[in-house]
Amino acid sequence: MHIVVLLKQTFDTEEKVAVHGGQVSEDGVKFIINPYDEYAVEEAIRQKERHGGTVTVVSVGPERAAEALRTALAMGADEAVLISGEGTLTDSRGISLMIAAALGRLPKADVILGGLFSVDQGAGQTAIRVAGLLGLPHVSSITQLDIDSAAGVAVVLRDAEGDAETLEVTLPAVFTAQQGLNEPRYPSLPGIMKAKKKPFHRLSLQDLGLTVEAVAARTERLSLALPSARGAGKRLAGDPQAQAAQLVHLLRTEAKVL
Repeated sequence: MHIVVLLKQTFDTEEKVAVHGGQVSEDGVKFIINPYDEYAVEEAIRQKERHGGTVTVVSVGPERAAEALRTALAMGADEAVLISGEGTLTDSRGISLMIAAALGRLPKADVILGGLFSVDQGAGQTAIRVAGLLGLPHVSSITQLDIDSAAGVAVVLRDAEGDAETLEVTLPAVFTAQQGLNEPRYPSLPGIMKAKKKPFHRLSLQDLGLTVEAVAARTERLSLALPSARGAGKRLAGDPQAQAAQLVHLLRTEAKVL
């Protein structure tokens, strides 16, 4: 069984993030595997351990994204593909075209996994677009994946806005991982050492038979800003009656909800 994982490198949202000129400043930023993609990597490795086969991780991005791919290799993935270079900084449409073209160069995938969305953009479009380009079924927000490789089907449990939905899907198919699917492992020292010797391929648009014009962004971000800082709270003093009077006054004069 061949499992492909779509992986993105994102900034660590636990760290302080600065925005300048509508862009996230990379100065001092720590980059990690997108957390939802990390669930996908872990699930791919678990399925490989259960059924056998290989796991290939694929990413589109700058050269620094190689670090995220090598982390996935250290976790247990078998092979990595980085699509980078001129024209690869584009929108979800362009990225999905590149990934679909790259998958055409790989052995046929039985399962394609990705994260539900990336924490830096939050669009959640890429995996769905890849499924559409390849003509494959797609199930989003999965929290459980059971594969019957002999029958060529998978039974998945997905989070449907708080409800649980169970689906049977014919393989090959595309799935996106929701929090709760698993608990990603930490790369071990032997895994880190082995990752250095695993196949790592770099592809350009030319390698994929694509042009800069073909993958050019069709959407444009107009603005990006951090949430407004919360104002300091106010502590009401006095007995309950006095506090209630103060609260009513504030609701009328400041919040203007009364």
